Amino acid sequence: MRLEDIARSGPLTGLKIIELGGIGPAPFCAMVLADMGADVLRLDRIAPSDSGIRMDHRFNLLNRGRRSVAIDLKRPEAVALVQRLVCSADAVLEGFRPGVTERLGLGPDECMIRNPRLVYGRMTGWGQDGPLAQAPGHDLNYISLSGVLHAIGQRDGPPVPPLNLVGDFGGGAMYLAFGMVCAMLEAMRSGRGQIVDAAMVDGSAHLMMLIYVMYAAGAWTDRRGDNRLDSGAPWYSVYETRDLRYVSLASNEERFYRQTLELLGLSDAAIPDQHDREGWPVLRTHFAQAFRQKTRDEWCTLAAGVDVCLAPVLSLSEAPYHPHNLARGTFVELDGIVQPAPAPRFSRTRPTLHRGAPAPGAHTAEALSDWGIEADEIETLCRTGVLQ
Repeated sequence: MRLEDIARSGPLTGLKIIELGGIGPAPFCAMVLADMGADVLRLDRIAPSDSGIRMDHRFNLLNRGRRSVAIDLKRPEAVALVQRLVCSADAVLEGFRPGVTERLGLGPDECMIRNPRLVYGRMTGWGQDGPLAQAPGHDLNYISLSGVLHAIGQRDGPPVPPLNLVGDFGGGAMYLAFGMVCAMLEAMRSGRGQIVDAAMVDGSAHLMMLIYVMYAAGAWTDRRGDNRLDSGAPWYSVYETRDLRYVSLASNEERFYRQTLELLGLSDAAIPDQHDREGWPVLRTHFAQAFRQKTRDEWCTLAAGVDVCLAPVLSLSEAPYHPHNLARGTFVELDGIVQPAPAPRFSRTRPTLHRGAPAPGAHTAEALSDWGIEADEIETLCRTGVLQ
């Protein structure tokens, strides 16, 4: 059975969303909505954008789960077509700099006058307004401004980029997805749409809520690697094992900490108290020496069934095949590509991956026909280069 033959399912089934194709967090947001069952129509550029990454379209999994129409939005016929599509959509999402869609004739004012119930989701780094609204940037810049990057890294070392998880995906895409679903729910009650302004600097700051609260309360220092959740505490850190691999240890609570000492053979050792900050370097030395006595997998075997917060640090090649991930189906294989499954899970409206990542324009005629555009118009627009 082809993926395309699998019926769409999930809690957002029935919702229709137009994605103005871009790169990074906006496509990830669209992927999440499509994973949950929404019919997301991706409008790709005929001339591909420069994302800095070259790969076969099958591997561009941020585009999975939706159909692609290749369209030249610089042509007035294309803009007129999208404005018509907007009339039957629940939402539009875009990830351009502020003002770009307005210049195209597809800004929120132009779209919402045609569909007052429309939710218009906007994804940027700095937000739609403010002194930096028109400045270029990437994930790393946005999490710099929110205080996130400063807090991540080893003591006395430089800040360490947490991949692009905190800005692009956590503080950006997921906040836009949540905001759009909130706005669509509200539109069902009020009959009125609205704009969702998701900025990565805002979202990443919001993700730092606990850290800012602890800092305000005097329970967190403004220094990297000096606190209980940033590798400062020896019982919340990563340790090298005998085989030069790593385990993560997160035994915060006292009962877990006591079990950790037993596991490491340190229950009767003359060591500082868990919460004696001055003694943390001594504790770290004892922990490090103990962990180097066995391999990563030996430690995991010893910790199994014991109240110790310990896990192996798995590589990208290992994680999909860990027994726990296999049992839960955390990863799936589609089109021969191992990839994370949709999350979260639902007891009744279970999301199903029904489509991989399309080539730009792979579904132009099929998708537009399903969205109510006549075949002869599609043929004319393709012949004149408006569509592809």
